[in-house]
Amino acid sequence: MGGAKSIACLMALLLAGCSGTRHIVVGSKNFTEQNLLGEILARHLERRLKVAVDRKLNLSGTLLAHEALATGQIDLYPEYTGTALTAILKLPPSADHAQVLAQVREEYRRRWKLEWIAPLGFGNTFAMAVRGDTARAGGIATLSDAARRREGWLLGAGYEFTQRADGLEGLVRAYGLRLREPPVSMDLGLLYQALQNKQVDMVAANSTDGLLSVLDVVVLRDDKDYFPPYECAVVVRQATLDAFPGLRAALEELSGRLSEAAMRRLNHSIDGKRRPLREVADEFLDGLLKDWP
Repeated sequence: MGGAKSIACLMALLLAGCSGTRHIVVGSKNFTEQNLLGEILARHLERRLKVAVDRKLNLSGTLLAHEALATGQIDLYPEYTGTALTAILKLPPSADHAQVLAQVREEYRRRWKLEWIAPLGFGNTFAMAVRGDTARAGGIATLSDAARRREGWLLGAGYEFTQRADGLEGLVRAYGLRLREPPVSMDLGLLYQALQNKQVDMVAANSTDGLLSVLDVVVLRDDKDYFPPYECAVVVRQATLDAFPGLRAALEELSGRLSEAAMRRLNHSIDGKRRPLREVADEFLDGLLKDWP
Protein backbone atom coordinates (compact mmCIF):
# COMPACT_ATOMS: atom_id res chain seq x y z
CA MET A 1 0.00 0.00 0.00
CA GLY A 2 2.80 2.38 0.96
CA GLY A 3 4.64 1.52 -2.26
CA ALA A 4 1.58 2.34 -4.37
CA LYS A 5 1.22 5.67 -2.56
CA SER A 6 4.87 6.48 -3.20
CA ILE A 7 4.49 5.67 -6.89
CA ALA A 8 1.39 7.85 -7.11
CA CYS A 9 3.23 10.73 -5.44
CA LEU A 10 6.17 10.30 -7.81
CA MET A 11 3.85 10.51 -10.81
CA ALA A 12 2.24 13.63 -9.36
CA LEU A 13 5.68 15.14 -8.88
CA LEU A 14 6.52 14.53 -12.51
CA LEU A 15 3.36 16.27 -13.64
CA ALA A 16 2.89 19.11 -11.19
CA GLY A 17 4.33 18.25 -7.79
CA CYS A 18 2.93 16.53 -4.70
CA SER A 19 0.67 18.41 -2.29
CA GLY A 20 2.30 21.66 -1.26
CA THR A 21 4.72 21.78 -4.21
CA ARG A 22 2.33 21.99 -7.16
CA HIS A 23 3.49 24.62 -9.60
CA ILE A 24 3.23 25.74 -13.22
CA VAL A 25 6.19 26.98 -15.24
CA VAL A 26 5.48 29.83 -17.68
CA GLY A 27 8.02 30.58 -20.39
CA SER A 28 8.53 33.21 -23.08
CA LYS A 29 10.86 34.11 -25.91
CA ASN A 30 13.40 36.89 -25.65
CA PHE A 31 11.70 40.15 -26.55
CA THR A 32 9.49 42.66 -24.77
CA GLU A 33 6.10 41.43 -25.92
CA GLN A 34 6.87 37.84 -25.03
CA ASN A 35 8.24 38.73 -21.60
CA LEU A 36 5.19 40.88 -20.88
CA LEU A 37 2.76 38.20 -22.04
CA GLY A 38 4.62 35.65 -19.95
CA GLU A 39 4.27 37.86 -16.88
CA ILE A 40 0.57 38.48 -17.61
CA LEU A 41 -0.01 34.73 -17.87
CA ALA A 42 1.94 34.02 -14.69
CA ARG A 43 0.16 36.71 -12.66
CA HIS A 44 -3.25 35.66 -13.99
CA LEU A 45 -2.71 32.02 -13.04
CA GLU A 46 -1.44 32.98 -9.60
CA ARG A 47 -4.60 35.02 -9.06
CA ARG A 48 -7.14 32.60 -10.50
CA LEU A 49 -5.72 29.19 -9.56
CA LYS A 50 -3.94 30.16 -6.32
CA VAL A 51 -0.94 28.01 -7.28
CA ALA A 52 2.78 28.70 -7.37
CA VAL A 53 3.92 29.83 -10.81
CA ASP A 54 7.58 29.76 -11.81
CA ARG A 55 8.83 31.99 -14.59
CA LYS A 56 11.35 31.08 -17.27
CA LEU A 57 11.09 34.21 -19.38
CA ASN A 58 13.52 35.48 -22.01
CA LEU A 59 14.33 31.96 -23.24
CA SER A 60 15.96 33.03 -26.52
CA GLY A 61 14.26 32.34 -29.86
CA THR A 62 11.44 30.20 -31.19
CA LEU A 63 13.23 26.88 -31.49
CA LEU A 64 14.60 26.91 -27.94
CA ALA A 65 11.26 27.99 -26.45
CA HIS A 66 9.46 25.23 -28.33
CA GLU A 67 12.03 22.65 -27.24
CA ALA A 68 11.60 23.73 -23.62
CA LEU A 69 7.84 23.21 -23.94
CA ALA A 70 8.03 19.90 -25.78
CA THR A 71 10.49 18.43 -23.25
CA GLY A 72 8.60 19.64 -20.17
CA GLN A 73 11.05 22.30 -19.00
CA ILE A 74 8.15 24.77 -19.18
CA ASP A 75 4.39 24.15 -19.16
CA LEU A 76 3.17 26.91 -21.45
CA TYR A 77 4.23 29.99 -23.40
CA PRO A 78 2.75 32.40 -25.98
CA GLU A 79 3.41 31.58 -29.64
CA TYR A 80 2.28 32.84 -33.05
CA THR A 81 0.41 30.68 -35.56
CA GLY A 82 2.48 31.61 -38.63
CA THR A 83 5.71 31.08 -36.71
CA ALA A 84 4.56 27.63 -35.58
CA LEU A 85 3.52 26.72 -39.12
CA THR A 86 6.72 27.71 -40.87
CA ALA A 87 9.52 27.74 -38.28
CA ILE A 88 8.48 24.74 -36.14
CA LEU A 89 6.38 22.53 -38.43
CA LYS A 90 8.28 23.49 -41.60
CA LEU A 91 5.02 23.65 -43.56
CA PRO A 92 4.21 26.04 -46.45
CA PRO A 93 2.78 29.44 -45.43
CA SER A 94 -0.90 30.21 -45.93
CA ALA A 95 -2.88 33.46 -45.73
CA ASP A 96 -5.97 31.69 -44.29
CA HIS A 97 -6.15 32.47 -40.55
CA ALA A 98 -8.59 29.69 -39.67
CA GLN A 99 -6.74 27.11 -41.73
CA VAL A 100 -3.38 27.97 -40.19
CA LEU A 101 -4.74 27.76 -36.63
CA ALA A 102 -6.48 24.43 -37.34
CA GLN A 103 -3.35 23.03 -38.94
CA VAL A 104 -0.99 23.95 -36.12
CA ARG A 105 -3.50 22.68 -33.52
CA GLU A 106 -3.75 19.30 -35.19
CA GLU A 107 -0.01 18.89 -35.73
CA TYR A 108 0.98 20.01 -32.22
CA ARG A 109 -1.48 17.56 -30.68
CA ARG A 110 -0.32 14.70 -32.87
CA ARG A 111 3.43 15.28 -32.59
CA TRP A 112 3.90 16.59 -29.03
CA LYS A 113 0.56 16.45 -27.13
CA LEU A 114 0.50 20.24 -26.95
CA GLU A 115 -2.69 22.31 -27.00
CA TRP A 116 -3.34 25.71 -28.57
CA ILE A 117 -5.78 27.82 -26.52
CA ALA A 118 -8.05 30.20 -28.47
CA PRO A 119 -5.98 33.22 -29.63
CA LEU A 120 -5.47 36.24 -27.39
CA GLY A 121 -7.02 38.59 -29.96
CA PHE A 122 -4.11 40.12 -31.85
CA GLY A 123 -1.64 39.20 -34.54
CA ASN A 124 1.99 40.24 -34.59
CA THR A 125 3.31 40.09 -38.11
CA PHE A 126 6.72 41.15 -39.34
CA ALA A 127 6.72 44.89 -40.01
CA MET A 128 9.18 46.11 -42.62
CA ALA A 129 9.70 49.69 -41.49
CA VAL A 130 11.62 52.68 -42.86
CA ARG A 131 12.17 56.23 -41.60
CA GLY A 132 9.31 58.59 -42.32
CA ASP A 133 11.47 61.01 -44.28
CA THR A 134 12.73 58.17 -46.50
CA ALA A 135 9.18 57.01 -47.24
CA ARG A 136 7.90 60.52 -47.99
CA ALA A 137 10.83 61.47 -50.20
CA GLY A 138 10.52 58.32 -52.31
CA GLY A 139 6.74 57.93 -52.26
CA ILE A 140 7.19 54.53 -50.64
CA ALA A 141 4.16 52.98 -48.96
CA THR A 142 4.32 49.29 -49.90
CA LEU A 143 6.94 46.59 -50.22
CA SER A 144 6.43 46.69 -53.98
CA ASP A 145 7.33 50.41 -53.87
CA ALA A 146 10.42 49.53 -51.84
CA ALA A 147 11.48 46.95 -54.41
CA ARG A 148 11.61 49.66 -57.08
CA ARG A 149 14.12 51.76 -55.12
CA ARG A 150 17.14 51.89 -57.41
CA GLU A 151 19.83 52.13 -54.74
CA GLY A 152 18.43 49.22 -52.73
CA TRP A 153 18.35 48.94 -48.93
CA LEU A 154 20.57 48.34 -45.96
CA LEU A 155 18.46 46.09 -43.75
CA GLY A 156 18.63 45.59 -39.98
CA ALA A 157 17.03 42.41 -38.64
CA GLY A 158 17.08 39.88 -35.85
CA TYR A 159 18.99 36.69 -36.51
CA GLU A 160 15.80 34.60 -36.62
CA PHE A 161 14.33 36.66 -39.48
CA THR A 162 17.39 35.99 -41.62
CA GLN A 163 17.03 32.22 -41.14
CA ARG A 164 13.29 31.50 -41.22
CA ALA A 165 11.41 30.09 -44.19
CA ASP A 166 8.89 32.94 -43.86
CA GLY A 167 11.65 35.50 -43.40
CA LEU A 168 14.26 37.30 -45.46
CA GLU A 169 14.99 34.88 -48.29
CA GLY A 170 11.35 34.42 -49.22
CA LEU A 171 10.63 38.13 -48.88
CA VAL A 172 13.45 39.05 -51.25
CA ARG A 173 12.24 36.45 -53.72
CA ALA A 174 8.56 37.48 -53.50
CA TYR A 175 9.19 41.18 -54.07
CA GLY A 176 12.53 41.31 -55.86
CA LEU A 177 13.74 43.45 -52.97
CA ARG A 178 17.30 44.70 -53.48
CA LEU A 179 19.76 44.80 -50.59
CA ARG A 180 22.97 46.79 -50.93
CA GLU A 181 24.81 44.58 -48.44
CA PRO A 182 24.09 41.48 -46.37
CA PRO A 183 21.61 42.36 -43.59
CA VAL A 184 22.94 43.69 -40.31
CA SER A 185 21.98 41.14 -37.65
CA MET A 186 21.22 42.67 -34.24
CA ASP A 187 19.19 42.30 -31.07
CA LEU A 188 15.55 43.22 -31.71
CA GLY A 189 15.72 45.92 -29.06
CA LEU A 190 18.33 47.81 -31.10
CA LEU A 191 16.47 47.94 -34.43
CA TYR A 192 14.81 51.34 -34.03
CA GLN A 193 17.93 52.94 -32.62
CA ALA A 194 19.89 51.73 -35.64
CA LEU A 195 17.16 53.04 -37.97
CA GLN A 196 17.00 56.45 -36.29
CA ASN A 197 20.81 56.73 -36.30
CA LYS A 198 20.90 55.90 -40.03
CA GLN A 199 23.03 52.81 -39.50
CA VAL A 200 20.36 51.00 -41.56
CA ASP A 201 17.51 52.33 -43.69
CA MET A 202 14.99 49.48 -43.27
CA VAL A 203 14.29 47.15 -40.36
CA ALA A 204 12.41 43.88 -39.97
CA ALA A 205 10.42 44.83 -36.88
CA ASN A 206 7.13 43.59 -35.40
CA SER A 207 3.71 45.13 -35.95
CA THR A 208 2.97 45.44 -32.21
CA ASP A 209 6.24 47.18 -31.30
CA GLY A 210 5.45 50.02 -28.92
CA LEU A 211 7.87 52.42 -30.56
CA LEU A 212 5.84 52.32 -33.80
CA SER A 213 3.27 54.49 -32.04
CA VAL A 214 5.71 57.30 -31.22
CA LEU A 215 8.51 57.35 -33.81
CA ASP A 216 8.43 58.86 -37.29
CA VAL A 217 8.57 55.55 -39.12
CA VAL A 218 6.43 53.99 -41.84
CA VAL A 219 5.49 50.31 -41.89
CA LEU A 220 5.43 49.20 -45.52
CA ARG A 221 2.26 47.38 -46.54
CA ASP A 222 2.73 43.73 -47.49
CA ASP A 223 0.73 44.22 -50.70
CA LYS A 224 1.45 40.68 -51.99
CA ASP A 225 0.40 39.04 -48.69
CA TYR A 226 3.78 37.35 -48.34
CA PHE A 227 3.66 36.96 -44.57
CA PRO A 228 1.25 34.36 -43.12
CA PRO A 229 -1.06 35.26 -40.20
CA TYR A 230 0.69 35.41 -36.84
CA GLU A 231 -2.15 35.18 -34.33
CA CYS A 232 -0.83 35.01 -30.79
CA ALA A 233 -2.10 32.21 -28.55
CA VAL A 234 -0.99 30.24 -25.51
CA VAL A 235 0.45 26.79 -26.19
CA VAL A 236 0.29 24.43 -23.21
CA ARG A 237 1.23 20.84 -22.42
CA GLN A 238 -1.74 18.45 -22.30
CA ALA A 239 -0.19 16.82 -19.23
CA THR A 240 -0.33 20.17 -17.43
CA LEU A 241 -3.97 20.71 -18.40
CA ASP A 242 -4.73 17.26 -16.97
CA ALA A 243 -2.86 18.05 -13.74
CA PHE A 244 -4.61 21.41 -13.20
CA PRO A 245 -8.35 21.05 -14.02
CA GLY A 246 -8.99 24.82 -13.87
CA LEU A 247 -6.06 25.77 -16.08
CA ARG A 248 -7.79 25.71 -19.47
CA ALA A 249 -10.68 27.85 -18.24
CA ALA A 250 -8.26 30.35 -16.69
CA LEU A 251 -6.26 30.65 -19.90
CA GLU A 252 -9.42 31.01 -21.99
CA GLU A 253 -10.39 34.04 -19.88
CA LEU A 254 -7.61 35.89 -21.74
CA SER A 255 -8.69 34.75 -25.22
CA GLY A 256 -9.80 37.65 -27.41
CA ARG A 257 -8.82 40.22 -24.77
CA LEU A 258 -5.86 41.88 -26.49
CA SER A 259 -6.08 43.95 -29.68
CA GLU A 260 -3.04 44.89 -31.73
CA ALA A 261 -3.40 48.52 -30.62
CA ALA A 262 -3.60 47.48 -26.96
CA MET A 263 -0.54 45.27 -27.30
CA ARG A 264 1.37 48.12 -28.88
CA ARG A 265 0.47 50.43 -25.97
CA LEU A 266 1.49 47.79 -23.43
CA ASN A 267 4.80 47.22 -25.19
CA HIS A 268 5.44 50.97 -25.20
CA SER A 269 4.85 51.05 -21.44
CA ILE A 270 7.88 48.81 -21.12
CA ASP A 271 10.15 50.01 -23.95
CA GLY A 272 9.22 53.68 -24.00
CA LYS A 273 8.13 54.53 -20.47
CA ARG A 274 10.46 52.01 -18.79
CA ARG A 275 7.77 50.78 -16.42
CA PRO A 276 8.34 47.49 -14.51
CA LEU A 277 7.05 44.35 -16.19
CA ARG A 278 4.97 43.21 -13.22
CA GLU A 279 3.38 46.64 -12.77
CA VAL A 280 2.20 46.74 -16.39
CA ALA A 281 0.92 43.15 -16.20
CA ASP A 282 -1.03 43.82 -13.01
CA GLU A 283 -2.53 47.03 -14.41
CA PHE A 284 -3.75 45.15 -17.51
CA LEU A 285 -5.26 42.34 -15.43
CA ASP A 286 -6.90 44.79 -13.02
CA GLY A 287 -8.71 46.30 -16.01
CA LEU A 288 -10.27 42.92 -16.81
CA LEU A 289 -11.43 42.07 -13.29
CA LYS A 290 -14.87 43.59 -13.73
CA ASP A 291 -15.71 40.99 -16.39
CA TRP A 292 -14.69 37.96 -14.34
CA PRO A 293 -16.95 36.05 -11.93
